[in-house]
Amino acid sequence: MENANKFYIDGKWVEPASKITSDLIDPSTEKVYATVAMGNAADIDSAVKAARRAFATYSKTTIEERIELLQKIYEAFIKREADISKTVTLEVGMPISVSSGFLLDWCKLHTLETIEILRKYAFSEKLGTTTVYKEPIGVVGMITPWNFPIGQIFTKILPALATGCTMILKPSQLTPLDGLIVAEILHEAGVPAGVFNLVNGDGRVVGEAISQHPDIDMVSFTGSTRAGIQIAKSAADTIKRVVNELGGKSANILLDDADFETAIESAVVNCFLLNGQACDAGTRLLVPRDRLDEATSIAAKVANAYVSGPPSDPDTTLGPVMNAGQFKSIQAYIQSGIDQGAKLAAGGVGRPEGIDAGYFVKPTIFSDVKSDMTIYREEIFGPVLTISAYGDLEDAARMANDTVYGLAAHITGKDMDKVRQLSRELRAGSVYVNSPDFDPKAPFGGYRQSGNGRECGEHGFTEFLEIKAVVGHG
Repeated sequence: MENANKFYIDGKWVEPASKITSDLIDPSTEKVYATVAMGNAADIDSAVKAARRAFATYSKTTIEERIELLQKIYEAFIKREADISKTVTLEVGMPISVSSGFLLDWCKLHTLETIEILRKYAFSEKLGTTTVYKEPIGVVGMITPWNFPIGQIFTKILPALATGCTMILKPSQLTPLDGLIVAEILHEAGVPAGVFNLVNGDGRVVGEAISQHPDIDMVSFTGSTRAGIQIAKSAADTIKRVVNELGGKSANILLDDADFETAIESAVVNCFLLNGQACDAGTRLLVPRDRLDEATSIAAKVANAYVSGPPSDPDTTLGPVMNAGQFKSIQAYIQSGIDQGAKLAAGGVGRPEGIDAGYFVKPTIFSDVKSDMTIYREEIFGPVLTISAYGDLEDAARMANDTVYGLAAHITGKDMDKVRQLSRELRAGSVYVNSPDFDPKAPFGGYRQSGNGRECGEHGFTEFLEIKAVVGHG
């Protein structure tokens, strides 16, 4: 890629402050496929200065001007769809069927939804004798993860652009190329200089510089709970707003009246999406006790039908996990499940049969998993589904909530009164009922150690706005 060793700052591709680079590893082959520049605090400072200058004018643009800009971004994005899907498949091992479908649709739907919200959004309201204004918060530092490249970038930059903020993006150091494509798209669309800036680098150097910089007003982070805690601590000295979307260990509850064949197939697909690396996946399947064996048999059959192979092959349904560290961690979790007495119904340790290289994990199903087992309690972030039995719905709710996380939950059932009642009992930011279609209007974020704040839809705008009360204005 032409700009792999440059950063996008103040509307231009510029040389980094240092000559440090990092190799990128193809997770399907374990071979180096590119080298990118790595930034430092000086690069962030340059980007922040550009964003601060741009904020003075961009924050005063009209809604109509921002809508026109978002429409141009949408058009520029469509031109690059093939590049994006191929790049993401290379970076993260996402099957091409997913990167050319679900991923692209996610970005386009969110762009169109942002435009629609912006047409109607009330940036001021009257309350008694007071006028309340919602004003752009300022310069935003954005740190995005590797598991859903470009999708998470769009989730952050769209509401920031819509609300009048300027920004500095640090994509994951493991998947930086799609971020460079985003910069090229925004440049083509005519985003004013300094409004969007990109600096590649790792969390220890560049992420820390973003979190600590006194002229950054907000940090929007998606990633692990461990990293989110560190970002919040680093940002505390400057009292900046921090929005964290973190880890999860979500339950998927099947009611007794659910169509088990369909529901369990959907549960496995949900768990294995993004090669098992989706933060809101229902990785703990909870089923009625007297149907545990039935559920296990169906889940194993679905898992065994997955095809592992080159992610660029349209027939591949499960690609590799991200890197060697991730592979090693998942293998250790699978072994712990075996050692602690869970029933291994499909998969297990090692690579799938016939695959000798790449970070491929066998699609794995554990049954009869108890609440004190490691695989029940900790986020595995791989294609591993656990199945546990519950007694009644009160027991199911208790089991679902028995976690330090609270990002999502899933329910499948026909008795909607029971489903609605159960959904209100679950301590989770999102509850997905009967495997619903994707809804870009739905706010996304978690309870407890799954983070704070919300992304997507109208609620996602709120995080990028400050509230000003002009009393006596009414």
